[in-house]
Order: sequence, then C-alpha cells, then structure tokens
Amino acid sequence: MALEDSTFASRPESLSLPVPEKGEEPAQEAKEDAPTTGVFNVSEELGHVVTTETSPPPQPSTNNNMSFQDKMAAREAQANQPRKKIQVVVQERGRFGWGRSKRKRQRYVEKNGRCNVQHGNMRETYRYLTDIFTTLVDLNWRCSLFVFVMAYAVTWLFFGAIWYLIAYCRGDLDHLEDETWTPCVNNVNGFISAFLFSIETETTIGYGHRVITDQCPVGTMLLLLQAILGSMVNAFMVGCMFVKISQPNKRAETLVFSRNAVISLRDDKLCLMFRVGDLRSSHIVGANMRAKLIKSKQTQEGEFIPLDQTDISVGFETGDDRLFLVSPLVISHEIDSRSPFWDMSQSQLEKEDFEIVVILEGMVEATGMTCQARSSYLAEEVMWGHRFSPMMSLAEGFFDVDYGAFHHTFEVDTPSCSARELALAAARLEAHLYWSISSRLDEEKWEGPNLTEQSKKPTDSESVSGKEGGGPTFIVGGVTDTQDQSVVGEQNGSVTTDQSESEA
Repeated sequence: MALEDSTFASRPESLSLPVPEKGEEPAQEAKEDAPTTGVFNVSEELGHVVTTETSPPPQPSTNNNMSFQDKMAAREAQANQPRKKIQVVVQERGRFGWGRSKRKRQRYVEKNGRCNVQHGNMRETYRYLTDIFTTLVDLNWRCSLFVFVMAYAVTWLFFGAIWYLIAYCRGDLDHLEDETWTPCVNNVNGFISAFLFSIETETTIGYGHRVITDQCPVGTMLLLLQAILGSMVNAFMVGCMFVKISQPNKRAETLVFSRNAVISLRDDKLCLMFRVGDLRSSHIVGANMRAKLIKSKQTQEGEFIPLDQTDISVGFETGDDRLFLVSPLVISHEIDSRSPFWDMSQSQLEKEDFEIVVILEGMVEATGMTCQARSSYLAEEVMWGHRFSPMMSLAEGFFDVDYGAFHHTFEVDTPSCSARELALAAARLEAHLYWSISSRLDEEKWEGPNLTEQSKKPTDSESVSGKEGGGPTFIVGGVTDTQDQSVVGEQNGSVTTDQSESEA
C-alpha cells in the first residue's frame, strides 16, 4: 500500500543548526516547530494498522541568551521522548483473505480429555448420598484423604469417649489405687488411656496392658459393637482408596493424540485424519475408536440445538474402528456423501466453528478395567493439505518408533475444493473419457485398414455391368465377414464407381 512510511505533515528540510562564530550569538529561531504529527504504518502481511503519535514538542525558548549547547540538549531530549502507541486492532486473515476474528472458541472437551461442563442449580443433592461409595471415589485426592483420616479419627474418639464414660459411671476412676476393686477395663485412668484402648480394640493391636474384664457386661457388648463397626469402616475406606488408586483414568495419560488433524487426499478421496498412539508396552485390549462432531445447528422448524452431536464414521462399517494399537496409527475418516464435511472446502473451513471429539476405549491389559481416552480438535486445529510424517523404521531385529515425529506434518498437493465438487469433477472426467474412447473405437472400426483394402479389390463375380453407351459401372465392395458386410452396408453402403476407383 502507498501509505507505508508516510506522514501527513511537512518535515523541515534540514535539522542541522548553524555553528556560530567566535563572539557571535546563535540566531533566534523565527518559526515555531510543526504541530504533532501522526505516523500511520500499514502492513498488508499482518493485516493490521499501527498508529503512533509523537508527543507535542516543547515550545522553543524566546530567551536570546540561550547557548548553543543548551539548544542541542533540548533537541536531543525532544528526539528521545518515547512515542505514545495507540491501541492496535489486529485482525487475522485466512489463506484466501477472509477476515477471521481472534475470538477463542470455548472447548466442549479439553485436549487432556476433561469435559468442560459444570452442573449448576441442582436441587436434588440427596441423590449423591444414595450412592455414597461412588461419591467418595469421585472426590479429589485432598477431600478423599480428609474423609479417610476423619472416618478413623471420629470412630476412635467416639468409642474412646464411651469407654471413658463407662469407667466414670462405674466409679473406676475413683478406685485407681484400690487393689481389691475390679474395673471394667484395667489400667484406664483417664480419657487418654480410654482413647488408646479404643484404638487397640478397633485396629486389633492388643498390647496387653489395657484389657477388659469379665465383671463388665456393658463393656463386653461395646467391645463387640466396636469390632463389627471397625471392620465395616476398614472395608469401606480401604475399598474406596483401592478403587481410587486403581482407576484407569491415569492409564489414559499414556494414550496420546496428535495436536492437529489433517485433511488430504488418500486413494483420490479427501480424508480427515488424526494420529493416536500408546506410550506403554502393555497394550489396550479391544481398542475401539469413535468420533463426534460438536456443532450448533438450527432445524427447519426454527429450533436451535446447541452443541449438536453428529457421528463421524471412522470405519464402523468395515471394522477399521477396531484397533490393534501396538504402534501409532493414523485414523482416517473418508469424506463422502454421508460425511458432515461433504460440502466443506478449504475456504469454508477457515470460517467454520465446530469441534471434533475423538474417543478411544479399551480394556487395560494389566488390570482388566475399561479405559477411555478423549481429545478434541477445533476448526483452526484442522490443517488442510497436510499429511503426517512417517515415524516407524525397520531396525536390526525390531521396528523402531520415533515419537519425536508424532505431531509432525508436511504439506502435500491437495485440491482446495469440497469433496462434493471433487466427486463431480471426477464424474465428469470419467464420463468424458468413456465417450471419447467409445467414439475412437467406432472410428477405428468403420475406417480400419481391412475395409479400405477390401473395397479396393472387387471380385469379378460381384461386378455388375452398366447400360450400353459407356455408362458408369457400379461395383459392390467384397466383404468377407457377414457381420462386417451388413454393418458397412448400413453405414456407408460400400458402393464405389469405376471412376472413383481409378482416381484412387
């Protein structure tokens, strides 16, 4: 553009100052400095305009006694003043020049597989208590550890308080020095000793110093109750921690997806592809791949459906969705008439707003538990005209997989039209080739060398004499094949004259 490095105000021709001679004072400036100018720098590649303004220069001093050095210092201070930068409005542009806003779309599923959905205004919270085991397992680790510690501490304190209350009510605390007195629990002389006896009873430690006697039936009943409840608390809390530790969610951390999806030709058909791999040597048994298109739409009746989910076929009909995930695989979705990307071209892809959610399910070989790994691709993360770089090589005695090239892609020649337009162009080309080949075969059939040679050699028996008076004699061309003779007779008659024969 012509506006680059241009200004809208005149500049002084020279910024140099006259050097005064000895005994001569510098001349006073007659003209004031020019007003503030705005410089507009326009860049076509970046697609944005940057406007800078210089601060207004200080008014020149009218003092005639100002020295030359002071004027030079003022000039340098004016030149070194920082320029005030106006807010820059950046507008990204696609490959075809269409403007694309920089608004980041909110993901439905994060790249790490976490679903970005929060449930609010739930009034029936009691339903969580009906399935308390799952509720405890779904808690984060901080809450789970807090519940684990509190479950044991509360039961120990509760039963310890009851043991102390029994000793207090029976008067065991008043006869600590009386050897003839038989307490309910030996060597319980306060709340701390009762609390320690509760811990020994529930954890079945049994140090032997504090022990229950047969003179306390209430203590015997409490001992049985604490043993039973303690076993239930142990089973419940240990089960929750075991299930939480052995959850297959962490196994999904070693199932990786490529950062970008690509669209390119495969077997002369446009395909949407992404890569998946397993970092562990233990395999996923019965791995199955699914894909969903998340995009809002409006029905013909005017109903708006936010985040509508549409299936993306990754080989369900042919069984290609069932994976043998030993090495990284490229999952391909053929864009055909049943695909939601059938009418999408490269220019439309840059303006679309959708999200592709990919789901990998399988059973962990080591634990036998079902594992699910998820990821997603936004519209700007789908690269048109790219292909994944190969990452497997044959080493000495084994296949070497280089995970450094897992996310690498390279550009390939890919038409920018949609799959529908590509299919129509291929159909037109096929029809054109079909008719052109058939017409050439017909020409070779009717104008072959055999027919021309046989038409030049008429037989005597098939010659027909004309009328007297030197009229032309008609000769019927001899044809050996009956089918060729009938065809030739229908097409060109295969009749020549002596005159035309002589000219030939």
